[in-house]
Amino acid sequence: MTVDGAVTGSIGPGLLVLLGVTHTDTEADCDKLADKVRALRVFEDADGKMNEALGNRELLCVSQFTLYGDTRKGNRPAFVDAARPELAEPLYERFCERTGAQRGVFGAHMDVELVNDGPVTLMLDVPS
Repeated sequence: MTVDGAVTGSIGPGLLVLLGVTHTDTEADCDKLADKVRALRVFEDADGKMNEALGNRELLCVSQFTLYGDTRKGNRPAFVDAARPELAEPLYERFCERTGAQRGVFGAHMDVELVNDGPVTLMLDVPS
C-alpha cells in the first residue's frame, strides 16, 4: 500500500481487510470483529481444506468508508451511513492495534496492490 508514492504498509501471505465503520459501531464491536478476523479459518490446511486461522500470517487493513455507499437511489452513492472521521479513525486504529495489522493512512488516497490467491472474499459484520 502506498500513499503519495511512499509505502505505508506491506505484507506477504495473509489477509487484506477493507474496514468500514458506521455511526453505531462501538469499541466492543471493534474488538469482536478484530478477534473474529484473527480466528477465521480461511486458509488451507495440509489436506487442502479451508481450516486454518491467520496464525503467523500477516494482515493489512485499509480504512474504507465507501463500503457504506448507498446506491439504492440514483446513480451517485450516498455515504450517510459511514461514520464521521472522529468516530471512525479511533475504531480503525483500535482494530489495527488489536489485530497487529499493517495499515495505510486514515483518510488518505491510498494505492493498494493485491494478489488474490483463491476465491475467498467475505463480508463480516458484528451483530448488534
